[in-house]
Amino acid sequence: MGKEIGSDGFTADDFARFGQRLEQETAHAHKTYRAGGFANAGLVAGFELEAWLIDEHFFPAPRNVSFLQRMGSPLVVPELSLFNVEINGTPQALRATALSQLESELTATWQRCQQVAADEGVALIAIGTLPTLRERDLSLSSMSPFKRYAALNEQVLRRRGGRPLTLDIAGIETLTATHSDVMLEAATTSFQVHLQTPVSEVARTYNASQLLAAPLVALAANSPFLFGRALWHETRIPLFEQAVDCRQPGHPEHMRVTFGSAYLGEDPMACFAENLSSYPVLLPYVEAGPVNSYAHLRLHNGTIWRWNRLLIGLEKDQVPHLRVEQRVMPAGPSLIDMIANAALYYGAVRCLARQAEAPEARLPFAVARENFYRAARYGLEAQVVWLDGRCQNVAELLLRELLPLAREGLAELDLAAADITRYLDVISARLRNRQNGAAWQLAHYAKYQDFFRLTADYLEHQCRLVPVHEWPI
Repeated sequence: MGKEIGSDGFTADDFARFGQRLEQETAHAHKTYRAGGFANAGLVAGFELEAWLIDEHFFPAPRNVSFLQRMGSPLVVPELSLFNVEINGTPQALRATALSQLESELTATWQRCQQVAADEGVALIAIGTLPTLRERDLSLSSMSPFKRYAALNEQVLRRRGGRPLTLDIAGIETLTATHSDVMLEAATTSFQVHLQTPVSEVARTYNASQLLAAPLVALAANSPFLFGRALWHETRIPLFEQAVDCRQPGHPEHMRVTFGSAYLGEDPMACFAENLSSYPVLLPYVEAGPVNSYAHLRLHNGTIWRWNRLLIGLEKDQVPHLRVEQRVMPAGPSLIDMIANAALYYGAVRCLARQAEAPEARLPFAVARENFYRAARYGLEAQVVWLDGRCQNVAELLLRELLPLAREGLAELDLAAADITRYLDVISARLRNRQNGAAWQLAHYAKYQDFFRLTADYLEHQCRLVPVHEWPI
């Protein structure tokens, strides 16, 4: 979905031609996989960070066009709304000082963004959902001026028969609302972590990522408020799922934003086969080019937002590779917190994916999915079922089992010892303090009852580049 399309209107012929190309590319990907044609090289790490532009009153500032022109950086690109941008990291081979290199580049880009934002009379903030956001901010007048976004909105509503989208979220408080377009999605900013994986390990890595989704979303939760209501610790999860729900009553269609339907088996291409069979095409933009560019498969996959998503990319020599996009973590609260979250994921997923007995064989998929939604709702206080079948507090699980597992996995990857200590110590302190971004926001609002002070204090702490466990209330 990051690529612009060349049309803002589609015909029945466009859908037919796109569907034909999609079938060809899905079959070709399967054939290439069986022939050993996917890259089997080492691990590569990367990320995407979505952020908000806000004005002096802490409301969203729809200024990304002029902001991006001033930035002039290929690492900083538009998002769905005019008040969001996306910051990308240069992929790094996952060894030596890769983690600190990711943090150094992100810090340099972030500080440059803040300078440019100040020149625009705005500020940049990384937070899952902005506490001062009003429903009226999420209108089509705030949509970024790209054909792909307008087309996405048109096609989602077409599949819904013109019915408005409905929010119904029960958490600490309850929120019900209707919205006439897909702009609700703009309220769900994330820190998406990528892990390019040898094809021989990708199914196990994907399944381990599914197991880790619950502890990761609890650890990183940073989106407790929406439209003045305290909902889930990570409200971004139900919000995004409901923001682009294309399903029609009486039609057996999967949700476009989903935890998924099953673990991967031996053939990871089954994921793309499911895309073909179970998800109607939303953006039938037909491109010229060879079947092995997978342009249509990749575009279609970009309109299906599994919380862990398998992606096909291309090396410089056009050899295809596979990578896992771990999408469960929100933006913020600090730069070091986000890289620390990535470090825990990279280390823990490495160990889980290489255990002699596949851990997914010990935890039914339905239980992993239930864990995920419970962790998104209750954050670090969630009770989850782990591999031994016991129900336990997710923060204790992270401290007792997953943190040591991550340390072992990062050491196995030969990452710098100083980096391992730096980032995992941040995770340890956060867990011992029980203060992630959501906990801090909820405690702050309980004390001051003021979303504007909350946002101002949050931004001040974030600009100091200190981890959230050190933030005072």
